[in-house]
Amino acid sequence: MRVALVTGGTCGIGAATAEALQAAGYRVAANFVSHAEAAQAFAARTGIPTFGWNVADFDACRAGVARVEAELGPIDVLVNNAGITRDAMLHKMSIAQWREVLEVNLGGCFNMCHAAIGGMRERRFGRIVNMGSVNGQSGQAGQANYAATKAGLVGFTKSLALEGASHNITANVVAPGYTDTAMVGAVAPEVMARILATIPAGRLATPAEIARGVVFLVADESGFVNGITLPINGGKYMA
Repeated sequence: MRVALVTGGTCGIGAATAEALQAAGYRVAANFVSHAEAAQAFAARTGIPTFGWNVADFDACRAGVARVEAELGPIDVLVNNAGITRDAMLHKMSIAQWREVLEVNLGGCFNMCHAAIGGMRERRFGRIVNMGSVNGQSGQAGQANYAATKAGLVGFTKSLALEGASHNITANVVAPGYTDTAMVGAVAPEVMARILATIPAGRLATPAEIARGVVFLVADESGFVNGITLPINGGKYMA
């Protein structure tokens, strides 16, 4: 049974992905950084073990991966879903808001891949999915930091795909559109109305719809799908 690790895996898209992988037959571990009680409740409800560490911390990622592998076995699938927003127009954005988003969203992906890639190369198998965003493709006012990290993940992932291909390691991006999660739920109603007007499907995605794309990309049978960005956005942005 293959082992999958999902960062930010106890809520929203991450939780849906962890549960979808479990249903597909993977042994799943879910990472979290805060809201420990919610993580415990998720573990109790799903039977998916949870592991707490901050993906922005390089050493914590190495220790976390080692702990997961000690308890569940070598990691075959890594889903880098953990991410944050610190929205502000650029002229009002603080250096702390800029750096924090980069350290978690982009730095966290580097940290996790660095911790897991060596074992994947040794075993000559790996599936990595990095969670992008429609706003990393189209841009979004007030999200220069967030959009930069999500766009950066695309170049990072393409490079990783080239490096891993000869070792049967694939790296791909899933770029969700606006999805029915707590993060999006915090958007003001009048702003949400404007967002929905730009989505041809006329609705938000469900987390399960995003998770389905991840399950496809990490399958053993998807070994020839490498270096792509898979948009799941209801037609909001078509590249």
